[in-house]
Amino acid sequence: MKTIRWGIIGCGDVTEVKSGPALQNARGSALVAVMRRDAAKAADYAQRHNVPRWYSNAAQLIDDPEVDAVYVATPPQTHEHYALEVLARGKPCYVEKPMARNYSECARMVDGFAQKGVPLFVAYYRRGLPRFRKVQELLAAGRIGALSGIYVRYTGDRWRDKDGNVWRINAEIAGGGFFLDLASHTLDVLDFLLGPLDGAAGHATRVLGPTPVENTVAMLFRTQQGVPGTGYWNFAASHREDLIEINGTLGRISLPTFGNDPVKLQTADGVEEFDLPNPLHIQQPLIQTIVDELLGNGTCPSTGQSGARTSRIMDAVLADYYGGREDGFWTRPPHC
Repeated sequence: MKTIRWGIIGCGDVTEVKSGPALQNARGSALVAVMRRDAAKAADYAQRHNVPRWYSNAAQLIDDPEVDAVYVATPPQTHEHYALEVLARGKPCYVEKPMARNYSECARMVDGFAQKGVPLFVAYYRRGLPRFRKVQELLAAGRIGALSGIYVRYTGDRWRDKDGNVWRINAEIAGGGFFLDLASHTLDVLDFLLGPLDGAAGHATRVLGPTPVENTVAMLFRTQQGVPGTGYWNFAASHREDLIEINGTLGRISLPTFGNDPVKLQTADGVEEFDLPNPLHIQQPLIQTIVDELLGNGTCPSTGQSGARTSRIMDAVLADYYGGREDGFWTRPPHC
């Protein structure tokens, strides 16, 4: 059986448990090289994870003849650059989420890979998790009847940046605030479950915080079938709440974007709960679909096209706050 040999550009925190071991454990997959600009940290990661080779230069990893595909796990600022460097060598690429800082960067990536016929995948890994696939199954079976509305809510005390990752609230690096980092997961889940979203509009503001990015966002949208939805994200709240609620004429489905709470199906017959906790290496189910596709045995549900759609929606929601997001909006003060 052929093995897809992976290299990682940017072996930071996200790769420690979520993705690095998943690249090692997936069937037909092996992690053979990692890169980090800090050579000592790259060497340490390689030693701790039993990776044969490490680099402090991305071009060397991309050019490694024993690397078949590359996972870009850097902050969004460099996603487009590294992805196109991988493309120039004709290798498939798996890019962390959000796919890039704005839709324009995503579109250039999608167009480039499409023109050369090289696969491009995005790490919206909830598309591979059993809990979200169960929701997809319930919807397909008509358990809640015809869709009638979608409600999303997330609140939490994230603005203090307690984990020290200041780049996540730096628009030049991250493309925005925690809305880009966290709401992107929810919006991609909705795309996965309900199809591409349409008619997105929103209002964002900065309540407080050390940088001028948004931390409270309200959103209106609809599905392509015209079913309306609302979303609200508050990253400067005193308490945590995380809910996706999909309503239909016969019932409703509710679950969090994050965490392991059961999927709840409520109908006239009562409430059913489906306890489907996330795996330790949470990206492994999606990575398995990528490896299978590269080996000709299946199809990955998270592509450059689907990832770009989520970025397009986020741009529409944040357009007024940033005074447009088609260009280098991070150089302008937000319209807050």
